[in-house]
Amino acid sequence: MPSPLVSHVGFLSPGSYPDDDPAGGLERTLRLFELGESLGFDSAWVRQRHLEPGISAAAVFLAAASQRTRHIQLGTAVIPIGYESPYRLAEDLATVDVLSCGRLNVGLSAGTPPHAELLAPLVFDGDWRSNDFSHARVQRLADNLRGHYLGAPDSLIDIPGGRIRPRLQPYAKGLVERLWYGGGSLRSVEWAGRNGFNLLMGNVTTGEGTDDFFEAQTRQLETYRAASARPRIALGRVIVPTDSADGTTRRRYAGYAASRHARTLAPNGPRRTLYAADLVGPSDQILERLAADPVLASVGEFRLELPYAFAQHDYEQILTDFIQRIAPELGWARTAIAA
Repeated sequence: MPSPLVSHVGFLSPGSYPDDDPAGGLERTLRLFELGESLGFDSAWVRQRHLEPGISAAAVFLAAASQRTRHIQLGTAVIPIGYESPYRLAEDLATVDVLSCGRLNVGLSAGTPPHAELLAPLVFDGDWRSNDFSHARVQRLADNLRGHYLGAPDSLIDIPGGRIRPRLQPYAKGLVERLWYGGGSLRSVEWAGRNGFNLLMGNVTTGEGTDDFFEAQTRQLETYRAASARPRIALGRVIVPTDSADGTTRRRYAGYAASRHARTLAPNGPRRTLYAADLVGPSDQILERLAADPVLASVGEFRLELPYAFAQHDYEQILTDFIQRIAPELGWARTAIAA
């Protein structure tokens, strides 16, 4: 069994929906956040994906979630920064953090954003290939959230209420300390640690000098810790407990895992992408496999990653089985909430 170090458990929802029912799908994801809070999860996260029937605007969705929940932390994992204005996105995120009373966690990634050949001409003027898609774009967003005043000390702007010193509004105190980077390479995790970002790790990474997923991720973990003055790491794994599922559902879950197993056997593509195996089965078997996870034994925050395209009752069953049967065995205890 892993050392009892896990003090925080969250879940990541794909937020996907049928193409002809976006309203129903988004509503079901909001209800999943409400369920997660009632079960005692510490955080609930969504992916931001463009061109997919899912969460294309994480800040907008989480603004809605902030009004449907009271205590659970809310997170994005991750927003590709390439399509975003570091200033305008900072305004949106700060607004969500204020609406949620300081519950927002922001996961980010740099690099050429997905589907650039299709989307970039719609986002940028001129030749989009000349844009800066580096880590510097992420750093600009972080700097915008620090609340520094703009211009010289005597710079003022006129607004209907009078004259004020200009800075990004609203100012969300503490949000800059809840910025996360989705690291999947030695270079990216070193940058994240050196620049004061928390680290998100998941079930996909890059094989640098190894074909072994856990070896690659352990090296990244060590690199991040060496670079960071205050390392904070959250680890994600795809977990599907079957304890309270019926026989038909268990067979469907097993088929899902089998369909994805081949990708875990060797590096994939020119970037040598490595995948961790999905953990599907009874909770006692999942716990045995988690006990062999060398990365989990070294972190204190764990994120259950929900699969794509499952039914709402599947997600509800998975969350319930996980929080009742697996999380306590990892050392987690539900946090008491003051009335």
